[in-house]
Amino acid sequence: VQLQASGGGLVEAGGSLRLSCATSEGDLSYYYMGWIRQAPGKEREFVAGISWPGRNVNYADSVRGRFTISRDNVRHTVDLQMNSLKPEDTATYYCAADRARPVTTRAAFWGQGTQVTVSS
Repeated sequence: VQLQASGGGLVEAGGSLRLSCATSEGDLSYYYMGWIRQAPGKEREFVAGISWPGRNVNYADSVRGRFTISRDNVRHTVDLQMNSLKPEDTATYYCAADRARPVTTRAAFWGQGTQVTVSS
């Protein structure tokens, strides 16, 4: 599956952004989906994941209560609503997918990444 992430940008602390992931080839049916981020000089970090068709979600402790992951199984998109953004949320955010297991930092399929920068 080919993934494309969009929606990143520059926002002030406390602001919001909405990331979206779509597929340019195939569809997202039966895939576990998720978002992974990587800040400069740091390891990749799991942010949020969602099962197929969307009953189960999980979040990193650092974003729980501020971020919400969702999926639209008709449009084949996965969104990440990010509220109350903090400077430490600054990173490149990657959409990821896996057919066999929940998304982790070792997911099978990756999008190209979208930059999120939060200014203090």
